[in-house]
Amino acid sequence: MKILLVLTSHDQLGDTGEKTGFWLEELAAPYYAFIDAGVQVTLASPKGGQPPIDPKSNEPDFQTDATRRFETDSVATHALTNTEKLSDVISSEFDAVFYPGGHGPLWDLAENTFSISLIEQSIQSGKPVGAVCHAPAVLRHVKCVDGKPLVAGKKVTGFSNSEEAAVGLTQIVPFLVEDMLKANGGRYTKGADWSVHVEVDGLLVTGQNPASSEATAHSLLKLLA
Repeated sequence: MKILLVLTSHDQLGDTGEKTGFWLEELAAPYYAFIDAGVQVTLASPKGGQPPIDPKSNEPDFQTDATRRFETDSVATHALTNTEKLSDVISSEFDAVFYPGGHGPLWDLAENTFSISLIEQSIQSGKPVGAVCHAPAVLRHVKCVDGKPLVAGKKVTGFSNSEEAAVGLTQIVPFLVEDMLKANGGRYTKGADWSVHVEVDGLLVTGQNPASSEATAHSLLKLLA
């Protein structure tokens, strides 16, 4: 079984001059959920090569057993340094797709035509798609075959407005994940800020925040089982 993990290539936090990227724990926890289940994992990003890690996600307060394991795992770190270019990915080669978050996807993956096509092709082929925290942003322009937004009428979650306000970036991000999902007709739900919350609706699996990353990955694995 093969799962594609798609990471952002965007490293600028709006016009703040600060760096962003993907959130390390949201890669590491799902990565090992999949690896430990015997799944073959491939990493991809829009630009290929080394994607940017949000520097805050590497601070001691945000490190976890999974992030520490990842950083001492030569196979994992080699894969991260050498992600495949998203435009070269053949969707039929994978059984599922998973998107880790971080603020980066709001700028690049949400608008990336290869990512949009990858999700649409996966869903149409009966393959599950997972996204956690800010990564449900990638669903912004994804459509069903009837032209309606993929999330319309579906139970979904993602980084909440209150969580975005808590990190002080409401006015910095290009759009709010919660607002976008609701605007596209999604039946948005959330748990308490920073608590584990996952929604599964058909082939779509979404998690609310970093704490939800491992649970989101396990929910995706259940669909594959």
